[in-house]
Amino acid sequence: MTVTDQGPGIPEDDLPYVFDRFYRSPTALSLPGSGLGLAIVRQVADTHDGTVAAEPLGRGLRMRLSLPALP
Repeated sequence: MTVTDQGPGIPEDDLPYVFDRFYRSPTALSLPGSGLGLAIVRQVADTHDGTVAAEPLGRGLRMRLSLPALP
């Protein structure tokens, strides 16, 4: 599954950490959130032997979630 938005994106320096529990970018600290959403997505992917990745775009972000097909 791929989801793309045209929002402010994620700064390059934050990309290695966006799937860590409770991580909040310094640029997002004034916004609501707990830093758990993407960590939960990664846990679901890991539990099902899948992958998840954040890909910065010129404007926005693309998130890719891949899960293996059922036999």
